Amino acid sequence: MATLTRLVSAQTAAAAFVSRRAVRTFASTLIVTVIGLGVMIVFLTPIGYMLATAFKPDSQLTAQNAPLWPAKAATYNYQGKDYPLYDVPTSTGIKRLALIRPFREDSDVFDPAHPEQGVFNVKGRWRTWSPVYEFSLTLENFVTAWDQVNFTLLFRNSLILAIISTAGTLFSCILVAYSFARFRIPGKNLLFIILISTIVLPPQATIIPLYILFTKLGWTGTWLPLLVPAFFANAYDVFLLRQYIMGIPRELDEAAMLDGANPLRTLVSVIIPQAIPAITAVTLFHFFFVWNQYFEPLVYLLGKEELYPISVGVGAFVTTFNNYPGRSAATAAVALLLPAVMFFLAQRQFMQGVVITGVDK
Repeated sequence: MATLTRLVSAQTAAAAFVSRRAVRTFASTLIVTVIGLGVMIVFLTPIGYMLATAFKPDSQLTAQNAPLWPAKAATYNYQGKDYPLYDVPTSTGIKRLALIRPFREDSDVFDPAHPEQGVFNVKGRWRTWSPVYEFSLTLENFVTAWDQVNFTLLFRNSLILAIISTAGTLFSCILVAYSFARFRIPGKNLLFIILISTIVLPPQATIIPLYILFTKLGWTGTWLPLLVPAFFANAYDVFLLRQYIMGIPRELDEAAMLDGANPLRTLVSVIIPQAIPAITAVTLFHFFFVWNQYFEPLVYLLGKEELYPISVGVGAFVTTFNNYPGRSAATAAVALLLPAVMFFLAQRQFMQGVVITGVDK
């Protein structure tokens, strides 16, 4: 009997322990999820406001008590004419009335809920009443922006720059990362530290000497200052690729060498196929970087509007839309479209590459 009692007590204690552990796990998961959602909402709020503004009519941006989402003033058709609706405070509560004839201290209104009353007078200043809005999207801003901005030329220029620059970056960074990860080079660690230290060097510190150099070469006013440096690697992408390549087992390299493969063939046939997630991450990183790059194209292509990428071209037009925020938002939304589509199509490989390159396998 005593043994059975101890057994039951042990099972009860084990069940209680499992229950407490499950509660702690659920609480931890819930906290992390809430924090993640909060960070995501804060991060996406500016983008959400931009998209909402792009679909708003210009009149809504200056209208009284207008909502944050795209909307238009609600109306009621009375005797063949549309009249605005207002939430009007009355002695019997708030009523939704159509404003027929506004005056200073009173106004003639019509109650759509009780049409038998006809037009009647309500005391109070109509400008203090709350207008009624209904959800409505407008494409007018996109049509106007497309007519005023040469998106075809800007998209073409940005695509050419992004594709060539990304190809050059992949070519150079894969070779450099492969060398750092696999070859025994004297002073390799010191060279890698020097390469990584260039990350802290702001581009504003080098823009003047680089501009003087490219001017001496006659490259200013062309795409060469934006494309040629991409073929000489950069610290960010080399670091990501090196971290991933170091996680690939060396036994695969040795097996390729036994089959007679030289280092270049090993890179092409073994390393690159294994490093596709990291290469995808680097591709997207650099493509987005070039697509959003503004300062360098503005400096090197000043006055060459036919060579402007979309970042500089849109920036030049946005300044003319100070009185039309909806058009500015629509222009930015169109410029954001291609990178957003690319990210959603490749997000799985992108996230896998980002996660794995930061983990020592």
